[in-house]
Parts: sequence; C-alpha cells; structure tokens
Amino acid sequence: MTAGCKTIIFPVKDVDRAKEVFTALLGVAPEVDQPYYVGFKAAGQDVGLDPNGHDKGMTGPVAYWHVDDIGERLSALHAAGAETVQDVRDVGGGRLIATVRDADGNVVGLLQDPS
Repeated sequence: MTAGCKTIIFPVKDVDRAKEVFTALLGVAPEVDQPYYVGFKAAGQDVGLDPNGHDKGMTGPVAYWHVDDIGERLSALHAAGAETVQDVRDVGGGRLIATVRDADGNVVGLLQDPS
C-alpha cells in the first residue's frame, strides 16, 4: 500500500533566501534547518529545499511518492519502462529515496520511511 505523494523537494541556489520565501508562502517556520537541507511541514505536505540539488542534476522540483516497499515499486517502474536517475539511498534515519525518469523525461521520486 502506498501513502501517496506528500513530499516535494526544490533545488535552491541560495538556501537562506529560499527559506524566507517558503516561510512566507507556507506560513510556518522550517522544522529542519540545516546547511544541507531545510524542511517544512504545512497542510499535510512536506516541502524541502536542497541547496545541493542542482549539483545532483535537479532541474526543478521533484515530487516524492511515499511507498511501503521502495525496491518493489522501483522494479515495477523499471518493468513499465522507467529509467533510474538516482538509485535507492538512505538520506538519514533509515529514510530511503530514489528517483526515476518516465518516457517523457519527467523525474518522479520514491520515498520509503523506516518501518
């Protein structure tokens, strides 16, 4: 079972300036405020700012679909023709992410929280 798409990550060049903009947009202060990542929670949505995103090849925001089994979902996506952009990796605390590209070039993220 999947939990849906509730995380979106934006690549940013100036994390301090972006933090100000997203604080104004979302009306809340960040819950995570580190030099490598700033994360907000607002209206059931997780919004992240990644100051290293452009260096990782991000050209725009990436929506992350929350899944129960990232390996299983990645296999299904490969069978459907998606190509891996970033293989599964732990981003801390057992949270796993990966990204794929669909046939039209759209990048879609997968996110599995620790059980």
